[in-house]
Amino acid sequence: MSLKKLISQCRKQDRKAQEKIYREYSGKFFTLCLKYSGNYEQAKDNLQDGFIKIFQNISQYSGKGSFEGWMTRIIINTALKKYQKQAVYLTIDEEQMAEPEVEIDEEMLSVDFLIKIVQELPERYRMVFNLYTMEDYSHKEIAEMLNISEGTSKSNLARARLKLKERIEALRSSKMEEGYGK
Repeated sequence: MSLKKLISQCRKQDRKAQEKIYREYSGKFFTLCLKYSGNYEQAKDNLQDGFIKIFQNISQYSGKGSFEGWMTRIIINTALKKYQKQAVYLTIDEEQMAEPEVEIDEEMLSVDFLIKIVQELPERYRMVFNLYTMEDYSHKEIAEMLNISEGTSKSNLARARLKLKERIEALRSSKMEEGYGK
């Protein structure tokens, strides 16, 4: 069945069509939810709530632009709205926000490690980091989405990068010590 037909069927509340769309996109969107959730269970809840909103609002999809892109925005906004209810953001002076430089030894750092350290960031940092670096939103857009100032968005990004740099450097140091111990 074509995507256009599936969307049409979903507008009629066809459970089989909804299930097909869910099966097609749930894996990708779960990964997306993990970026904006504090843990695995929260990501599952955000995925479920996001798909509920997708199916409740599918009649609003005009057919212009990517259906997947439309769904992605709903999934991200669902996670962000839950997060906003509990969010606390720190601000720092813009002069203190020098971009930390990190040299990455690709052999030393696995994708799993990088995902893990991003997941370990405090939520306020992780949200801004993911929206800015992974989703390519501007600080102005992030500020509007999270109901914060642009300066707060910038400072939270700087803090996230600093924490990631510290974790990478700690790993590098431990790997070097292991090398000397042999």
